[in-house]
Amino acid sequence: MAITLKTIHKRCMAELAGNYPREEANSLVGWLMEAFLRTNRTDLLSDRSVDAIPQAMEAALTRLKQGVPIQYILGKAPFYGREFLVGPEVLIPRRETEELVHLILKNSSGEMDVLDLGTGSGCIAISLALEWKAARVTALDISPVALALARKNASLLNASLDFIRADMLAPQLPLGSLDLMVSNPPYVRHQEKALMHPNVLDHEPHGALFVPDEDPLRFYRALFGHAQKHLRPGGMMYVEINEQFGQEVSGLMAAAGMTGIRVYQDLQGKDRIVWGQMS
Repeated sequence: MAITLKTIHKRCMAELAGNYPREEANSLVGWLMEAFLRTNRTDLLSDRSVDAIPQAMEAALTRLKQGVPIQYILGKAPFYGREFLVGPEVLIPRRETEELVHLILKNSSGEMDVLDLGTGSGCIAISLALEWKAARVTALDISPVALALARKNASLLNASLDFIRADMLAPQLPLGSLDLMVSNPPYVRHQEKALMHPNVLDHEPHGALFVPDEDPLRFYRALFGHAQKHLRPGGMMYVEINEQFGQEVSGLMAAAGMTGIRVYQDLQGKDRIVWGQMS
């Protein structure tokens, strides 16, 4: 017997009620219905019906109730106007990182050699390559699984860029001279786990999230060391940061020979991006 979209929406909302706030649950149900029933939100205002709820949608609803992020369930996430494949081996792209990409594009033009360190899904590097046609973009990551996913995203989105497998913490990297370096490295301290949503803590890759409590700036020291070796004079460095370490990251940038250093806040008013220029 046919079942209306309104009935499906109401049932899914009831099942998620104990796991998510109402507004978040409504958003998640909308994603599910769009993915599995090819509906949009205005369809709920009609009397449209379907023969049955697909089994795959039932399975996805069960995983949502278990706290699995919907991006991992659907295997994709929106970022800077495009959809990127994602999986448990890479972080889900965040809005703050979209702000990082936007800032780079706002301040950059012309032919430049650009490197994204710790690329994950490739969302930063691929977005820059697609939006900034004159840039020569390279993406670096230590994980072969993440690099395979980033390569697939580049292929699906028709982006032209290079990929390197390397550890950004290594003292030397196989790089030439660069005009711009960008990174969203791990920066969450283990002591901050209690402040995190369980679906992030339980499902996203800890290696891409956490740094030791006793050494929270380890990736920034490595990044700025690479910048000293590979950034041309006047070259720019952009890093996403833990909101509590804007001044400390700025100090490390200055010690590495960068000037004009600036801390940018995100849309929530938190310190989120640090920029510097190699002298």
